[in-house]
Amino acid sequence: MCLPVRYVLGAVETFLNAVPSAGIFRETITRVNGTDIAEPITSPSLHDLQIYGIVVSILLCFVVFGGVKMINRVAPAFLVAVLFSLLCIFVGIFSARHDRPAGLCCLCLILILSCLTLFLSSLRVKHHIHQLSPLLVESIVYCFNTHGCHFSIHVYVTPPFYSVAMHGTAGITGLSLESFKNNWGSAYQMTNNAGIPDPNGNIYWNFNALVGLFFPAVTGIMAGSNRSASLKDTQRAIPVGTLAATLTTTSLYLVSVLLFGAVATRDKLLTDRLLSATVAWPFPAIVYVGIILSTLGAALQSLTGAPRLLAAIANDEILPVLNYFKVADGHEPHVATLFTAIICIGCVVIGNLDLVSPTTTMFYLVCYAGVNLSCFLLDLLDAPSWRPRWKFHHWSLSLVGALLCIVTMFLISWAFTIVSLALASLIYYYVSIKGKAGDWGDGFKSAYFQLALRSLRSLGANQVHPKNWYPIPLVFCRPWGKLPENVPCHPKLADFANCMKKKGRGMSIFVSIIDGDYHERAEDAKDACKELSTYIDYKQCEGVAEIVVAPSMSEGFRGIVQTMGLGNLKPNIIVMRYPEIWRRENLTDIPATFVGIINDCIVANKAVVIVKGLDEWPNEYQRQYGTIDLYWIVRDGGLMLLLSQLLLTKDSFEGCKIQVFCIAEEDSDAEGLKADVKKFLYDLRMQAEVIVISMKSWEAEGEQQESVEAFSAARQRVNSYLEEMKEQAQRDRTPLMADGKPVFVEEQQVEKFLYTTLKLNLMVQKYSRMAAVVLVSLPPPPLNHPATFYMEYMDLLVENIPRLLIVRGYHKDVVTLFT
Repeated sequence: MCLPVRYVLGAVETFLNAVPSAGIFRETITRVNGTDIAEPITSPSLHDLQIYGIVVSILLCFVVFGGVKMINRVAPAFLVAVLFSLLCIFVGIFSARHDRPAGLCCLCLILILSCLTLFLSSLRVKHHIHQLSPLLVESIVYCFNTHGCHFSIHVYVTPPFYSVAMHGTAGITGLSLESFKNNWGSAYQMTNNAGIPDPNGNIYWNFNALVGLFFPAVTGIMAGSNRSASLKDTQRAIPVGTLAATLTTTSLYLVSVLLFGAVATRDKLLTDRLLSATVAWPFPAIVYVGIILSTLGAALQSLTGAPRLLAAIANDEILPVLNYFKVADGHEPHVATLFTAIICIGCVVIGNLDLVSPTTTMFYLVCYAGVNLSCFLLDLLDAPSWRPRWKFHHWSLSLVGALLCIVTMFLISWAFTIVSLALASLIYYYVSIKGKAGDWGDGFKSAYFQLALRSLRSLGANQVHPKNWYPIPLVFCRPWGKLPENVPCHPKLADFANCMKKKGRGMSIFVSIIDGDYHERAEDAKDACKELSTYIDYKQCEGVAEIVVAPSMSEGFRGIVQTMGLGNLKPNIIVMRYPEIWRRENLTDIPATFVGIINDCIVANKAVVIVKGLDEWPNEYQRQYGTIDLYWIVRDGGLMLLLSQLLLTKDSFEGCKIQVFCIAEEDSDAEGLKADVKKFLYDLRMQAEVIVISMKSWEAEGEQQESVEAFSAARQRVNSYLEEMKEQAQRDRTPLMADGKPVFVEEQQVEKFLYTTLKLNLMVQKYSRMAAVVLVSLPPPPLNHPATFYMEYMDLLVENIPRLLIVRGYHKDVVTLFT
């Protein structure tokens, strides 16, 4: 949107140089010392540039509001002026001598008139050559006489022969090898704000600054893409038009630089801001008109393309802040055009073309670097959607183009480059978070996809070394009970999943199971998956959502634990809430489901973490004090130790200390066990206090009168359930049955389980009364015991412990002794 500013200022400055009397304010006068230029150099006033620039911008905006069809109609007129001016400039360069041969001038004039006539005839202009030629010659004479040019012209009115003799101006040497050699080296100058060499000026032009000044001359490469909606065949028109225009303009620029370096002295090149008009033949006014018309035409094209590009971005909803500029199909983007006009007029107030050009250069270089980078990624990653019609494309060209853009930006201004790249990164980040995915692609997403595939292949399916082990929790969202509406997952489950990952980084899989037939509830599953994904993002938890439809929860979980994940990216820890409500709400189906899930995890060799007291789990703003107590009963691969260390990395638990309780038999060497555990923790680089507790056997414990009401109630319920099973077996004349399968229950063993869990519960209450969280090993379900019995053991274990993690590791070490 800043590009029209450059064109408007260029047209205004050319007009004021051609017609100095049109200036309202005083001109800037610069005396150049030490050169062959005897007269002072004048340049338009800054205020004149501002006033005329604002007026021209407003007029152009009115034309743009008329629609793209009107601009397309006037475009050929601008093209005529450009072609004619170019022809006059090159003729003037080749004939730029003190005395130009009349024959050469006649031949060139006839050539110019013939080309112009043929072009105008193609536009259905009803003039013949004998009518057009005298009119053009009379106009030339008029322009020469009115502008006081240093030429003498002799006109013979008998067509088609004309003879013109022209005398050169100071500093124009004609094509000269000596001039070319003298101008070959660099001679950077100090200039004033108008670009005129001035030893006391405040602007120094070196190579980098000149690159920024020249680069806007080659920024039209995206013109076809910006107006692609107006093209009949974009796939053919954009490549052909872009390549043809690039080759043509590049050739013109290179030839012009070499020819101008050989046609004038260095002083003339430095002080004559419109040398092309000075050397043009037959008079400078043609070039003035050509420059003005070409710049105004380019400004119209930019004022037409920029609003449409802005409206297209708004329609794609890439940037929600631009929704005000949306337009319906077939309508003109009036709001976007008005916004572009306001920006254009605001930049015109700067009034200095040499300062505006480098600024617009940075915007274009960022844009071109992004386009090249996207093409590089899409081609390098072999994206199936990348099918360019230009068959000679290669990813290395795009990479070189992107690098050249970045290097050029740093050459122009390293400070502004850093600001531009930071701004572009912020916009990309904003789009990735707030933007809506439309009918457009992202090269980085393809890179992420390919990187993920290659990383997955490199991981393979081999056992992961403990040094590289990461927890990948599978969070079982479906609670034992009901959640409020529009809450697809218990809020504290997401918080706990983050506690299992260092700095919250890592993948979690949130799974919920819908009961029913898949064909009937497929749409419900899709809606539930979207809702769960949204909730995960809201909780700022890195993870993915999966919804499974199954006839029952047990069957659904069994399918999940077998198939979820790929290679070594399969979930390795099952996280779920402890079913505290099963007896309170008389949910008799929960024990069998709960035990079935644990057994499935054991068979699949998955670790299990069961959270008791999930409602009281702290969030990131609730600081906890006290200890994190581990009751290490069985070998679990170090998972319990690792979880305690991960909890310490969270703000809510960073003020806690770790205590490790080791359960030992009465006749064991407690001090030796304590020393061994301390040495083990030291080798693991874990700081914790070790406490060894000796636990008597269950017979001796039974003699102590430490029974509690919970134990008595549990034993009574177990005995009552066992009697019902026996009566049912005698009545049906079948063996004892529970959960649809035969069981064998030894009453003495049941009594032992109850006493053991009771003793462990009493120990936890005695030593960990002030603990922030307690971790205890998960006892596996006894074989041939009813699921209800196991739930009684577990209820007795967690009784009166507000916050408890019940952990079962697996047969793999998750910590290592190696540094």
